[in-house]
Amino acid sequence: MGRTVFVSYKYSDSKVQDLELYELVDFLGSKIRRKTTTTARNYVDKLAEKLEKDDHIYKGEDDDESMDSLADSTIGSKLGDKIFHSSVTIVLISKGMKESFTAEKDQWIPWEVSYSLKEQTRQNQRSKTNGVIALVLPDEYGSYEYYITRDEACNCRTLITPFLFEILSQNMFNIKEPNRRLCNGSYVYTGDASYIQSVKWEDFINNPSTYIEKAIELRDRLNEFEIRKNIK
Repeated sequence: MGRTVFVSYKYSDSKVQDLELYELVDFLGSKIRRKTTTTARNYVDKLAEKLEKDDHIYKGEDDDESMDSLADSTIGSKLGDKIFHSSVTIVLISKGMKESFTAEKDQWIPWEVSYSLKEQTRQNQRSKTNGVIALVLPDEYGSYEYYITRDEACNCRTLITPFLFEILSQNMFNIKEPNRRLCNGSYVYTGDASYIQSVKWEDFINNPSTYIEKAIELRDRLNEFEIRKNIK
């Protein structure tokens, strides 16, 4: 079944794996191929193409507009229009997605996640909370270890959630009745411990529908999770 998917990402983040992209440019009356810098936006293009092949509908932002001059009501209107008719939000996790010296409330991704998690009313219609997927992009070295690492001693993967925006990390490991064990002083979770699931790009792109339908399943089990919807 096709789903309408909203994609949230940091448009200009170039701390991602090179996709070996080229563009044609004029040079002394001739066309030559020039290598371009890969950004998160290029991954969105590939993602949109794959989603459409699987009969899903892509919705997302087309630019990297600044929020500096926008009132909260304007932000809400812009995002509400985009997100209202979607059922799943995919957040691209990339190494440079956060602006370190800018408050989270002044960056787009936290707002997009917040509006994805809220129910909205428009023209007497009410939307549901979206399913949300954290789709992790490889960094410029082809590694995911800025966010996902492997703990061999505890036989599990570790998510470095402090790296994320708070509204993302607060909706991970948030199941009300966790199935977990202690290992080396930390909890190891099994089962669906997080409302927002983290998936590597290489796994997702081979079978998007599997992960999209999983997000819908978790949305249908929303009451099992402690959901944080607001930006601090």
